[in-house]
Formats: sequence, structure tokens, C-alpha cells
Amino acid sequence: MTDPTASRRSPLRVALLAVIGVGLLLLGGGLAVALGLGGDADPAADSVDAGFARDMSRHHLQGVEMANLVAERSEDPEVEQLAFDISATQTNQAGRMQGWLALWDVPLTGGETMAWMPEGEGHAGHDMAGMSMGAGALMPGMATEDELAELRGLSGRAFDVEFLQLMIRHHQGGFEMAEYAAANAEEQAVRDLARSIEQSQGVETETMTDMLAARGGAPLPAP
Repeated sequence: MTDPTASRRSPLRVALLAVIGVGLLLLGGGLAVALGLGGDADPAADSVDAGFARDMSRHHLQGVEMANLVAERSEDPEVEQLAFDISATQTNQAGRMQGWLALWDVPLTGGETMAWMPEGEGHAGHDMAGMSMGAGALMPGMATEDELAELRGLSGRAFDVEFLQLMIRHHQGGFEMAEYAAANAEEQAVRDLARSIEQSQGVETETMTDMLAARGGAPLPAP
């Protein structure tokens, strides 16, 4: 029997996601300024700190974009809860990183993607042949526009499987970025956030892999 409140619930949930997302983004930026990160020697635009904050915030925002599709397209409460958690967490973290960039007077966009990671570090294990890593290039794990368009066209179980596949790969792609920043960033707050991302996304990847198997899917090749 169809739940008579279902049609009203989905738009409300989408609205709540949007309000929470904006609030967390503003809060994250405000906290960065309040913490006085950078002090007398702000990280330069080509530093690990700035490069990680710029690239990982963009990486995160695509994850948020995919997670925010779930409320309208999934009928699986477990997938919906996972997506809500990812959206809230990564919106907050992106807000913190963009707040740091503003504090350091570093542009939010531009620069060569992942240039802050030496060859052989962030690209280890990735097939980078033919991939331009100029400004705006897709980072490992990120979905292409065609993949996003396909995801938007699905619903129900088919959506859940593809969402989990793309999000697992997305988390895998961000893992090495976080690992490198945790070890090499200058600012303690940046190292702490990178370590938190590294740990939480490792746990979430395991959880999503189990969820995907339970729904009859298999992970995509690692980035």
C-alpha cells in the first residue's frame, strides 16, 4: 500500500538537505576565520595545504551533488541515511576548506589540479595516461558528466546500485589525496582534517561495499 505522506516527504527532505547544506557551508567558513588559521605565515597558493583544500573541496562537492540525488530517486532507507550523512559531512568539510582558502587569500579555483602531489605519490596505482591534470581536470574517482547524467536518469534499486558504485570509487579516489595531505600539510588543522577524511572514507567504503553486495552489485574498478 502506498504511503500517503510519501509524496509530501520527499520535497521536504530535499529542502532540509539544502538548508542544512548552506548552513554548514557558512558555519565551516566562519569557524576557519575564527580559528585564525595561517597566523603570520599563510600557506602559499602552491602549497600542499592550499592545493589540498582547493582540490578536496571540489572533490567533496561532487560527492554532495551525488548524495543529494538520493532523496528523490531511492526508496531504500539505508541508502538514504548513508547519503544524508555523506552530504552533511562533506558539505561541512568543504566549507571549512573554502574558509581556509579565503583566509589565506588563495583563489577557490584555478591552478593545475593535484599539482601539490608529486608524481608517484597521488598518482600511484591510477591510470593517468592521456588524462590532462590542468585546471578543472577530473581527479581520481570523480564521475564524468555522462556518468552523472546516467545516474540522474535512474530510480529505485538500479539507482541505488549505481550510486553506491560511483560513491565507492569517489571515496577511493579521494583517499590518497587525504593520506598525502595528512602527512605533508603545514597547518595542523589541515593535517587533522585530512586524517579524518582518510579514516572516515575508509570506513564508509567498506560499509558501501557490503551494501552494494547485498543489493546484487559489484564495485567498479578502483580509480
